[in-house]
Amino acid sequence: MIYVVQSGDSLTSIAKRYGVSLERLRSDNGLLPEQPLVPGQALVVFIPKETYQVRLGDTIYGIARQAGISARELIQRNPSLAQGAPLTVGEHLTLRLKEEPEGSLMVNGYAYPHIEQRVLRQAMPYLTDLSLFSYGFREDGALVPLADSRLLAEASLFGAGAVLVLTSIDESGTFSSQRASHLFQDQRLQEVVLDQLLQVMLEKGYLGLDVDFEYVEERDKEAFFHFLGRARERLHQDGFFLHVDLAPKTHAQQSGPLYTAHDYSVIGAIADSVLLMTYEWGYAYGPPMAVAPLPQVGEVLQYGVTEIAPGKIQLGIPNYGYDWTLPYEPSRRAATIGNQEAVRLAGQVGAEIQFDTVSQAPYFRYTREGIAHQVWFEDARSIQAKLRLALQYGIGGVAYWNLLRPFSQNWALLSQKIRILNRREGP
Repeated sequence: MIYVVQSGDSLTSIAKRYGVSLERLRSDNGLLPEQPLVPGQALVVFIPKETYQVRLGDTIYGIARQAGISARELIQRNPSLAQGAPLTVGEHLTLRLKEEPEGSLMVNGYAYPHIEQRVLRQAMPYLTDLSLFSYGFREDGALVPLADSRLLAEASLFGAGAVLVLTSIDESGTFSSQRASHLFQDQRLQEVVLDQLLQVMLEKGYLGLDVDFEYVEERDKEAFFHFLGRARERLHQDGFFLHVDLAPKTHAQQSGPLYTAHDYSVIGAIADSVLLMTYEWGYAYGPPMAVAPLPQVGEVLQYGVTEIAPGKIQLGIPNYGYDWTLPYEPSRRAATIGNQEAVRLAGQVGAEIQFDTVSQAPYFRYTREGIAHQVWFEDARSIQAKLRLALQYGIGGVAYWNLLRPFSQNWALLSQKIRILNRREGP
């Protein structure tokens, strides 16, 4: 369940009210030992229905088998186990929760190789797929490789599917329309790139390919579709799936460099699954607002299911927020902030967290050194609203961009609200 902190609350009083462990309440919400609670702050309260006290000689797999659950479910309900610490005789593990899941979804998460190990381990038990960002290609077709060994090992350890993300990012670190166009217009080059990708995927144990080509020029649209079709054909021959990332459109004729070539109907028919990148309404150079306001997210999903089979769709969820300085100036970049970091900041500056019921997102204002700020971020309430939207539309899953920042309460919420599918159960 989700509890919203009131003035005068303490972590001890909340734990006592619901009969839960103080330490578990703190860890499930990513709170530091001396971190103050903030009025308006959302907390996930993890209420067990059935527990088990560890005995000498117990193992994770043995306890799970005896309880009639999977080892993965046991770790999801006891996230400290994911960090690799040994079982302690006498500790209590949660086997089942009082709340029943509201539905089933696949859960995808994007990670860079430099992700902190502790943060990665927080997420791994809850992922159907781990998408590794990213491989690129040079103008001669040579792949730009990724230091992916550690991430592949973690995906294997936790039973998540490893997905190779291919982007058109060039040496400057930005999506290159020119680099993509060069690939689309040269079929020989396409075969060179696909040959190398398939070799890497076969050698390293990837399950699928994620094509993330943004800002594709309109004149390359048909060639882009052809490339995706050829990629699917080659991938399917070796048992791999094709996943494509799509800009957040609300109608077929939506114009602009991000949208024109991302034809939901055509690409939805080619791909085995798609990500709708439903975030960045609130962005670094834009005015202060929610990163993924629910009405706008809902409009994209409402349109998406009319063009793409719902089971193929993954709804994008941002794992970050922004801190804007006020008054807003378009030339001034907002600072990216993690969701746990935002709550911590609110406590440090003495702000009260507000919740916008329209966008279904938390925010707060503060002043530091005479400069006003406004912060929008995600919390358990905003995530719950997005999960329920995904269930309402009957789509295949959700995908987190990205996993670099810790967000403990998100994973605690997922383990309560969602039965997380694995690849064998997915659409």
